[in-house]
Amino acid sequence: MECSDVRTAVSARLDGEELPPGVPGAVLVAHLAGCGGCRDWQERARRLKALAAVLDLG
Repeated sequence: MECSDVRTAVSARLDGEELPPGVPGAVLVAHLAGCGGCRDWQERARRLKALAAVLDLG
């Protein structure tokens, strides 16, 4: 699975949306377990979402 697909799926998950077609949850979890870049991206996205909520930006 490509990192860009994983990051799209992570974004969807953080927004409470369904995962994109072709990205099963188990595959997403496995990719994140083995890809430090995507884990870092997920953490930065999570922090940005939390900051935006605190600042009421979305």
